[in-house]
Amino acid sequence: MTENPIEIADLRKSFGSGKALDGLHLTVGPGEIAGFLGPNGAGKSTTIRVLLGLQRRDSGTARLFGNDAWRDAVALHRRLAYVPGDVSLWPNLTGGEAIDYLTRLHDTSDRAERRRRKNALLEHFELDPTKKARTYSKGNRQKVALVAAFLTDPELYIFDEPTSGLDPLMEAVFTDHVQQAKEAGKAVLLSSHILSEVEKVCDTVTIIRSGRTVESGTLAELRHLTRTTVTALVGEDPGVLAGLAGVHDVTTTAEGDEITKVDLSVDNAQISAVLAALSRLDVRGITATPPSLEELFMRHYGADPTAVAHRDVEAVTR
Repeated sequence: MTENPIEIADLRKSFGSGKALDGLHLTVGPGEIAGFLGPNGAGKSTTIRVLLGLQRRDSGTARLFGNDAWRDAVALHRRLAYVPGDVSLWPNLTGGEAIDYLTRLHDTSDRAERRRRKNALLEHFELDPTKKARTYSKGNRQKVALVAAFLTDPELYIFDEPTSGLDPLMEAVFTDHVQQAKEAGKAVLLSSHILSEVEKVCDTVTIIRSGRTVESGTLAELRHLTRTTVTALVGEDPGVLAGLAGVHDVTTTAEGDEITKVDLSVDNAQISAVLAALSRLDVRGITATPPSLEELFMRHYGADPTAVAHRDVEAVTR
């Protein structure tokens, strides 16, 4: 039986009186890209540090490939690559030397193939490896870590805000390489504030709040729990729509020539009934938009004062 790359159950970690993790659950399967979402202070970085064996959990389980993340940390590090959101490098090493040093832990028997892949990654990320690390911008320091991570070809990638400081073109390059890693059967845990990035590449999403898992599943499963936005142009009176089950926030606007624009949101389970009702209203145009990941995220954080207050706990651990 193949072990899941990441298995977290009832994970708890406190700093003084503050609870950074309060019964967190998270699973990442083989060949899966898992998004890990939450604002600063939600517990994402603490979770990652526990997985890397940098902090010891208070209770619960944190396992990588069936092994204990704390006890077996040294051996597990040979099977994973980690990129943080703020990379620090040795100032007197060149970028190329830093990449070689970072990848030394991983066995690379075919030196010629490794050199070819390294040069290809440097070209893709548009990184000059001859410059000293002290001259690099934040974005270029991130590129060094990303090139090193993809060069090692591990079984598991752990990314914590990996595209911080990168421009949109380089974000797209990163996304391409994550997709290639998935196609090669690698597992990825991606913690990111760029919701469009997560939405584009992730198979599953876990949203955490105050150290707890509040939503977890595929995007399709999470969208099923919320509403779709519908905009339609109709030639008949749309008043009947407001009385339908599962319909919310109906607004109408006269568009001229006896055409009315109607906007509404509808529970996903009731979409068929709404479309049937619209079909009887002389529809001239219709658009249905599923909820974005941002809407799913804001469902839990849009008006939550504790999400801001809880940041103090995470700030202590950074």
